[in-house]
Amino acid sequence: MTDQPEPGRPDAPRLTTREAAELLGVKPETVYAYVSRGQLGSERAAGGRGSTFDADEVRALARRSGRREPSPAGGDLVFRTGITLIERDRYYFRGVDATELARNHSYEEVTEWLWTGELRPGVRFTAPSETLAAARRTVGALPAHSGSTDRLRVAVTAAAATDPLRFDLSPGAVLSSARSLIPTLVGALPVLGSTEADGGSLARELWPRLTARPADAPALAVLDAALTLLIDHDLAASTLAARVAASARAHPYAVVSAGLGVLEGPLHGAASGLAHRMLQEAVDRGSAVPVVADHLRTGRPVPGLGHRLYRGEDPRARTLFALLEDVPQAAGALAAAREVVATTARHAPLHANIDLALAVLSVSCGMAAEAGETVFAVSRTAGWIAHAMEEYGERPLRIRPSGQYTGPRPPRPAP
Repeated sequence: MTDQPEPGRPDAPRLTTREAAELLGVKPETVYAYVSRGQLGSERAAGGRGSTFDADEVRALARRSGRREPSPAGGDLVFRTGITLIERDRYYFRGVDATELARNHSYEEVTEWLWTGELRPGVRFTAPSETLAAARRTVGALPAHSGSTDRLRVAVTAAAATDPLRFDLSPGAVLSSARSLIPTLVGALPVLGSTEADGGSLARELWPRLTARPADAPALAVLDAALTLLIDHDLAASTLAARVAASARAHPYAVVSAGLGVLEGPLHGAASGLAHRMLQEAVDRGSAVPVVADHLRTGRPVPGLGHRLYRGEDPRARTLFALLEDVPQAAGALAAAREVVATTARHAPLHANIDLALAVLSVSCGMAAEAGETVFAVSRTAGWIAHAMEEYGERPLRIRPSGQYTGPRPPRPAP
């Protein structure tokens, strides 16, 4: 779920002038104007031809300026959003520190507030019985080896088929669908424990679908906080896909399906599974040192470290690590995670990200490697819906970037 740099490269490459202009939504000439006014730093490119720009600095300027010059093709590449701000190694939901919200409110409360601007203490989401039954039947028909994202995708499709009002994109109708969809996704997943949770929070409902071990209050608090922290993270790849779908006026179920499709990429949703396997090996071997060494020897990046939007530690990871201190069974995995960070620091100045923190939870509580991806998918559904609601208020089909044709010039004879 980390927005990963390319494999083997701990830092994102520097941007060209054209790339910086596209990210800022301005002309190349305007980029150089920013440089001359001291608003943006630049370095000469290798060979002395052109300039390059730090990607994080350009993104920060884009968030501050909010400027957007008209695109020749009429498409938008920079979106105004009031949902999430990432700035100075912190991030905020509607202007409020997201980690503070995660420590003091449940996933459902923060989700409802993000959607409506109203904080409703004790709010709970409920799956309609007919919708839940359809989703469970559909999920039950999948092969036993199906992954959790496979199950979630078909559950979304089944839920959509039971909702004849899904094409109503008015805010009230979208919210009604969203409040029932999220618990349907959780309820459609198979139960691994001996008993299913009897009501309560979404985290409590999700727990027995992640592990057969019984839940305790500190571990449930970590899971609930993880769900809250992952609701949104600006325009990550899956969120961009969701907004494109919403721009075409796809209904909210289709928007979530678009997000889930992108989530399966190995550099997005699957990143937590890599961190889980690495951390489990470190725990089994009694030391993270040889595990980190194996990764570096084979040219693989160490999972769970680094994030292109944060120079320091991912604030989501920092919050979860603090909560994991109160989970007795997490002590071994937590120590291994810290050893991973300390060992890698000798090689590269990388910090822990949310994937490593999720791996501590999943390893210590007997969850499968894909548990982090499941948590991410369920949580981020709320963020995709929030972005869809913003996009429904924009002009339709506005997201239409133009392609730069690089093929042979016509006319050519037919083959």
